[in-house]
Amino acid sequence: MGQNDKNAPLAPGASTGADVAAFLDAARKVPAPANQQRGRLIFALDATMSRQPMWDLAQGLQAQMFQVAARHGGLDVQLVYYRGFNECRASNFVSGGEGLATLMSRISVRAGATQLVKVLRHASEEAKRAKVAVLVFVGDAFEENAEAAYAAAGELALTGVKAFMFQEGESAVAQTVFSEVARLTGGAYGAFNAGAAARLEALLRAAAAYAAGGWSALKIQADDNEAARLLLRQMR
Repeated sequence: MGQNDKNAPLAPGASTGADVAAFLDAARKVPAPANQQRGRLIFALDATMSRQPMWDLAQGLQAQMFQVAARHGGLDVQLVYYRGFNECRASNFVSGGEGLATLMSRISVRAGATQLVKVLRHASEEAKRAKVAVLVFVGDAFEENAEAAYAAAGELALTGVKAFMFQEGESAVAQTVFSEVARLTGGAYGAFNAGAAARLEALLRAAAAYAAGGWSALKIQADDNEAARLLLRQMR
């Protein structure tokens, strides 16, 4: 995955300045989702060809998000995925793991390039129509223009959506961009290795708890979930 100078990701903090400071300030002022309301979460996945094992793992674990969210008011989830070179699609919101599993079972991976910027822009538009608490993104690579991703993340922050960016593998490029997107939105970044089902499950459960019940729900998860403690520390 080569990067030329134009598309090379910025180092963490390189996108800071007056505009970014304003984005962060606005994001901090957006209230956390209330416990009495059903949360809404966008679950976005890279479905390019190398991602078949992760797609299968995520399909097996997604029900955990609904289970933990049920204790904090419930959760509606929209599936977003990209594959190929110009395909980025979103489902309707579903309110149970069975429905989301059915959607995921109908989708096959396909060779292509990353489309994170499209995902971020879609989440912004969705949040303008009705409140979305969290964007969860799971991927392993970034092949786009980093400045475009940071601009899209800033716009997302203004809608109140916090991005939980979960990286599989050790790509330094992806780590830089995913971490910055999380920071700009007031969200959090987490990493896991290939096949680390328990780690990904813990991250998804923590994100779902926040989406459904806000800070108090995330703090409850943090009592026995190291991944939740990691996310909580970053969001503070």
